[in-house]
Amino acid sequence: MNIQELLEILDGTILVNSHSDDEEFPVGGAADLMSDVLAFGMDGMVLMTGLTNPQVVRTAEMAGVGAIVFVRDKNPPPETLALARESGITVIRTGYTMYEACGRLYHAGLAGLGRVKIVNDSW
Repeated sequence: MNIQELLEILDGTILVNSHSDDEEFPVGGAADLMSDVLAFGMDGMVLMTGLTNPQVVRTAEMAGVGAIVFVRDKNPPPETLALARESGITVIRTGYTMYEACGRLYHAGLAGLGRVKIVNDSW
């Protein structure tokens, strides 16, 4: 799924555009726990979150996230957007809740990460 499709499906606003229109995002996920993003993040992933602090961008960068979608029309502080620009991570804002944003993207064909199983206290 590309940026224009994300924007259309989420009725989103682009806050930082670090990707060309034809670049594809292979998978989506959602979390407010950044430890989950580190554990389950994937290169190029679209991350839906309600957190807007700079730590979200730092975590996304470490996990290889390609785009962050801030849900519930949250406005990130300027330092978060500046860090996203420096890190090459696209940032989008949507008025939908995290549940609705994920459902819309999944229904439109953006794959999820599938089932996760914890074995011996490890992913």
